[in-house]
Amino acid sequence: MIEPLSRFPVVGTHSLEEAQDAVTRVYLEHDLTAPADQVDMRLNAVSDRNFTLGYLTYGAQTELVMPPTEDCYHVNLTTAGSTDADRSDGARTRTLARVSGAVLNPRQRNTVRWTADAEQLILKIPRASLESHLGDLVGRSVAEVLDFDFGLDLTAPAGQSLLNSVEFLARELDRPGGLADMPLAREQLEAFVMTQLLHAGRHQFSDVLAAPARALEHGRLAPVVAYLEEHADQALTPQQLARVGCMSVRTLHAAFQQQYGESPMSYLRRVRLDRVRAELVHADPTTVRVTDIAMRWGFFHQSRFAQQYRDRFGELPSATLRH
Repeated sequence: MIEPLSRFPVVGTHSLEEAQDAVTRVYLEHDLTAPADQVDMRLNAVSDRNFTLGYLTYGAQTELVMPPTEDCYHVNLTTAGSTDADRSDGARTRTLARVSGAVLNPRQRNTVRWTADAEQLILKIPRASLESHLGDLVGRSVAEVLDFDFGLDLTAPAGQSLLNSVEFLARELDRPGGLADMPLAREQLEAFVMTQLLHAGRHQFSDVLAAPARALEHGRLAPVVAYLEEHADQALTPQQLARVGCMSVRTLHAAFQQQYGESPMSYLRRVRLDRVRAELVHADPTTVRVTDIAMRWGFFHQSRFAQQYRDRFGELPSATLRH
């Protein structure tokens, strides 16, 4: 079986010192111990603007003692074996493969003991990224540490979605031509991962997130739609559109569903498809390629674009160009 994120190896080592150094560089300062100082450790990891995602296994019983990071959350998603963890406020939790995980609070000292067969997908998310994302979702500034419950239920619907989205992200990053080569799509999936974490973990904003989005007065979407249509050729996100409308992302989605029966990103895709068709209708088929026009409007998966175009207009884009 191929390890997750195998395209992004950091280290494979039997040296306890090398293992500790690698995890310190990628994740956080810590003390690492293992029986007889022997490990069979492998770490693969990749970082982007929003967070670091890595795969880690020690191949031995190990203990990590981690001082407070202050500026990052760490999310441990156990995919094999198990770990036992405690933190400086006395909280304890146990993670089991695909059943439970843990969120390490940036203000607590955390100790995690791994079984020899334990494997984890681990997210390192800067406070600025996660708290800003939460602020976009709830429509107000968030500048306090999110006091997540230590344990994370990966069998609940939100927990399953979190694990599935992280594993999908890892697979796509491993795939040549996948998300690693598409910054916009990657950023959108990373935003989805953070949203799922905020729903899967219990914290002081959970009830606010679970509350129904407030209704918008008629006409409040007008500036958002105008901005979307004017900048449809640019990399737009729900967060940007929500800021334009001075509303939360949840309110934005609810308003689009109420007024148009679809999400803002689905509305944007329709606008972009219309713009592509307008260009194809007036283009010279001897000098213009469908791919070039599609990519200019944000369609990078050509087979998926062709299907979406056909669903909307009843013909393939190449047929439109030939007319």
